[in-house]
Amino acid sequence: MPALAVINCGQLVTLAGPARPRVREELKQLGIITDGGLHVRDGIVERAGTRADLESKLTAEYEIVDAGGRVVMPGFIDAHTHPVFAGNRVDEYELRASGATYEEVAAAGGGIRSTVRKTRDATEDDLFESAQRRAQWFLRTGTTTIEAKSGYGLSLESELKLLRVICRLNGAGPLQYVPTFLGAHEVPDEYRGKADDYLQVVISEMLPKVAEQKLAEYCDVFCEPKVFDTRASMRILNAAEASGLGLRIHADQLSLSGGAELAATVRATTADHLEHTDASGILALERAGVQPVLLPGSVYALGLKKFAPARAMIEAGLAIVLATDFNPGSSPIPSMPFVLSLASTQMRLTPAEAVTASTINAAYSLARGAQAGSLEPGKQADFVIHDCEDYREIAYFTGIEPASATYIRGERVYSRL
Repeated sequence: MPALAVINCGQLVTLAGPARPRVREELKQLGIITDGGLHVRDGIVERAGTRADLESKLTAEYEIVDAGGRVVMPGFIDAHTHPVFAGNRVDEYELRASGATYEEVAAAGGGIRSTVRKTRDATEDDLFESAQRRAQWFLRTGTTTIEAKSGYGLSLESELKLLRVICRLNGAGPLQYVPTFLGAHEVPDEYRGKADDYLQVVISEMLPKVAEQKLAEYCDVFCEPKVFDTRASMRILNAAEASGLGLRIHADQLSLSGGAELAATVRATTADHLEHTDASGILALERAGVQPVLLPGSVYALGLKKFAPARAMIEAGLAIVLATDFNPGSSPIPSMPFVLSLASTQMRLTPAEAVTASTINAAYSLARGAQAGSLEPGKQADFVIHDCEDYREIAYFTGIEPASATYIRGERVYSRL
């Protein structure tokens, strides 16, 4: 792999700063170098600085990448996705457009269980090929790492199948995947009315196999009264922690269910969604050091109005994260630039806060903060050249794909230059 010199960066957005998630005013500090550049060697950032700083160190061994005065910044890290599934739910999309609610569709046998039925019937190769196509959607919009959940199998063999596909995708590259086990996503058809029996399957059958085969880094649970209440969720999370997995929680998405407080109690790495979280939940998260992962795309796609209280979380000192929640039902959105736009227009995050929440803070929420999320010496050269002169344009011009070129470990993996 040749050494790279990325020159003529109108704005080099480095996110350089303390080696931890950023909070409060730190969220606005992007470490921008005007007329900057990067030197990359063996897929690692060697140095970042101004043109004057780097010109004296430029030798013939470097392959020149001219950014053309554009914005260069770290690749987005999408810390909440469900990218492996069969089929789609466009029929339910049409039903919701006609007035049906997400809960009504699910109660009629649609929703997650609809995708489960299709996914169980699909082969590993089918799922791999469809996910590979979706991987291009992420790369085209400037995302270089995603957290990838299972959860559309809901049986031992089908959940293992999904996690094997995620691990296979990770090896096939170039998009980087962080696997999460989400067997507690819903109660499958065959266990309707027997939720406690399914809970036991998750704890006694699925989790031991997932841990034994080292198929996941995290365990997640959909904590809602009509799915897995706080009691059931705690049992799953305690078992997951005993199996050596990190903890994540779908919390307070559809109701104020106590999910945030549970995340604090078990000291989960993240609590995700949080649309209905109140002041006491925010305080609990802050005291426990739990990172909120906010998902405005699912609120938008479901036609809802209640977004997570991002400003209150920032004021409380929480290290917020933004992610797409890409999935076939409630958020068929793989675009982080669109999520940044929603964060600014609907949750009143500044463009700088949104960038930080979707890069360095997201990296720390996935235990990747030491290697990704910022453009600093010693970190992976995961960066994007965006077709704009000011980073704020990424959220401002909505509905386009601003990425001109995406690089992972110094290798160009997508380009429309």
